[in-house]
Amino acid sequence: MANHHQKPHAIMIPYPYQGHITPFVYLAIKLASHGFTITFVNTHYIHSKISNSQSRENSQIKNKDDLFARARESGLDIRYATVNDGFPLGFDRSLNHDQFVEGLLHVFSAHFDELVGDLVKSDPPVTCLIADTFYVWPAMIADKYNLVYVSFWTEPALVFNLYYHMELLKKNGHFASQDNRKDTIDYIPGVKAIEPRDLMSYLQATDIWTVVHRVIYKAFTDIKKADIIICNTVQELEFDTLSALNKNQPTYAIGPIFPSGNFTKAPFSISLWSESDCSQWLNNKPNSSVLYVSFGSYAHTSKEDLLEIAHGLQLSGVNFIWVLRPDIVSSDETDFLPVGFEESIKDRGLIVPWCRQIEVISHPATGGFLTHCGWNSTLESIWCGIPLICFPLLTDQFTNRKLVVNDWKIGINLCDKERVTHEEVAEKVSHFMCGNSTQELRKAVKEVRKTLENALGQDGSSEKNFHQFMENIKVNARKRAGLSNGHVSPLHQNGGLVH
Repeated sequence: MANHHQKPHAIMIPYPYQGHITPFVYLAIKLASHGFTITFVNTHYIHSKISNSQSRENSQIKNKDDLFARARESGLDIRYATVNDGFPLGFDRSLNHDQFVEGLLHVFSAHFDELVGDLVKSDPPVTCLIADTFYVWPAMIADKYNLVYVSFWTEPALVFNLYYHMELLKKNGHFASQDNRKDTIDYIPGVKAIEPRDLMSYLQATDIWTVVHRVIYKAFTDIKKADIIICNTVQELEFDTLSALNKNQPTYAIGPIFPSGNFTKAPFSISLWSESDCSQWLNNKPNSSVLYVSFGSYAHTSKEDLLEIAHGLQLSGVNFIWVLRPDIVSSDETDFLPVGFEESIKDRGLIVPWCRQIEVISHPATGGFLTHCGWNSTLESIWCGIPLICFPLLTDQFTNRKLVVNDWKIGINLCDKERVTHEEVAEKVSHFMCGNSTQELRKAVKEVRKTLENALGQDGSSEKNFHQFMENIKVNARKRAGLSNGHVSPLHQNGGLVH
């Protein structure tokens, strides 16, 4: 039996996409900084992508087989392991997305189970599994090895809450019916009102048996068995939603989860692609004159939309940096810009395949962000005081847009019509970058930024919730070990809300 005075030891496993890996890494560092032993697990494929991108950027890099070597040198006990996701390294997981997700659904757990079976023999003994909410098997593995099961949700609490109440949406005809209702949804606990167009794309879909739908259904059944839920959000921004969730299970808002110390300098690269350095280009541009354009690490868009956006940026006359992943349309279609486009914008536009986003949006020359509304991008923009033009593409991005545009009023929609047109792009972009109305948006962003800052302060809600969350892990671990002092303080009986 483990000695309860030993350090808590958590295995952490992110979902194998950039937007999930990033907050997981920062959380691992934060927990290790507070005395936890962490064993961080990536898939072989993700590890090889990160290692290759580091090698291309810096051929002198040491320990590229251990992402956390530098963290350990600074005294943190973070170990690193990799696991097979069930596919060969050369398999194109973007082009064959559905096949890959079927593997995550049915095969991956066997590989991870085998790894956990080896890791539990570690010293100090493993006490906790912190797994991404989108995995469908953590409860089974945590139970098998008698571990505290923490589910880490990397998106806003609103999105979690809507998935959590899918059955309610179904019962009321707003989801999974022949002809979904189009009226306002006002019956979800903790959500005053939401329009159907602001639901996540999977809850707006007509085909509700895709592989991703099946993952969501299973994951949100599994989540009900979690000992603790943590969210990368801020209590003050989503108070009602978090209060409702806490009535079901202890749920802690511990965000935004950022690198500690210098926000613009991550402790090491965790990017799946090599990152272009845009600082020299930005240094030659006036303050707040550059629009940063990026649609994230995962979503795809159509060639038609990209052509309209390209023409719109061309017509707008503004300076811009545009991140265009080679697979943004598809892995097998990499030629999608208008003929002569790069030549026509060369003095005021820079196109890169990937970049250090935080460095770009925190640069004084950057004045706006045309974004897909990924949650990490949204939080980073708020932190840097950058207003948003929203162009959501899939999943949580439509719901994130509601928070940005309707609730917090820190951004605008790129297009108000069904299809994006170059005329509307040009008009919105030029007005956004040069018009007076953007001053209101900037003021609103600063207010929300203050909320984030306060939450992370010594007496802030996220900092208090983080300490309660760590204490709750220890309490649950003692209970599982059969030790007597596994009582929960009054704070923990109230779940994860501080008052």
